[in-house]
Amino acid sequence: MVTLHDIRPLIGTELDEFEVRFRASMKSSVPLLDKITYYLIKRRGKQLRPMLVFLSAGLHGKPGDSSHRAAALIELLHTATLVHDDVVDETYRRRGFFSINALWKNKVAVLVGDYLLSRGLLMAIDSKEFRLLELVSTAVKKMSEGELLQIEKTRKLDITEEQYFEIISCKTASLVAACCASGASSVGMDEATVQKMWDMGEMIGMAFQLKDDLLDFGAGEDIGKPIGTDIKEKKMSLPLIYALQQSPYVERKKIINNIKNHSKEPEVIEEVFKFVKDKGGLVYAQKTMTDYREKGRNILNELPESQYKKAFNDLINFVTERNN
Repeated sequence: MVTLHDIRPLIGTELDEFEVRFRASMKSSVPLLDKITYYLIKRRGKQLRPMLVFLSAGLHGKPGDSSHRAAALIELLHTATLVHDDVVDETYRRRGFFSINALWKNKVAVLVGDYLLSRGLLMAIDSKEFRLLELVSTAVKKMSEGELLQIEKTRKLDITEEQYFEIISCKTASLVAACCASGASSVGMDEATVQKMWDMGEMIGMAFQLKDDLLDFGAGEDIGKPIGTDIKEKKMSLPLIYALQQSPYVERKKIINNIKNHSKEPEVIEEVFKFVKDKGGLVYAQKTMTDYREKGRNILNELPESQYKKAFNDLINFVTERNN
């Protein structure tokens, strides 16, 4: 199976320099803020978003200063949204680390998220990277809309497939799309190419979220979060939506009622897992994920052969084959 370590050598220099620049971008003269941002840097994940930016830039040119600013801006805004999400979702652990709100309470967490957001915006403005700012701001707008739509629908547990795809297109795929589009834009590509890279990123992002859905039903090892999290939080993912669509009214009503009122009980989670598997929800989600992956790969295949194209193809494989 392809890993990120297999892809990293091609852009290793860029990623090492990115880490230095990213740390510098979070610096503050306020000791508490500096302490918290240091903690955030220490607990960061796979560097997937910077990798997408640099690989996308490499597909069309040579990654440079503008590419580094794109990667840092996206990572700053992404980190800000994670900090805010932990407050909204009342999450106290993320990838084995305590969340900011768990350690420093909600008020501090919200302010830290605001600080990171402002740092990213100022970075783009100071460098006059207005197209980059437009691309990333579009993604942040979509992420907020997707989150609010999901909250609205979670209350009734009545999400349709169409609404689900709208939610994940906004919440997850838009940021991946912004990474790919920003990489192309950072090396001076025309708007048609930037849009094509946005479209490719959106397909990859959809596949990424569908893989997350499958991992939450236990389809992997060491997945970084307890399985069944979506059920506990009453979030409707594609495997469950599809399973409910295949069920008679009485059975569907029973499952929905159990999730609404008993979502944290282990026996209910086990019952929902079995229900989804028996109704073909996992198989359907797997096929849908593969379809999105291939749509993204088809766009990539239009580009000339290069080391970057091979690495990007490996990254697409990683997205749908990973165990965490």
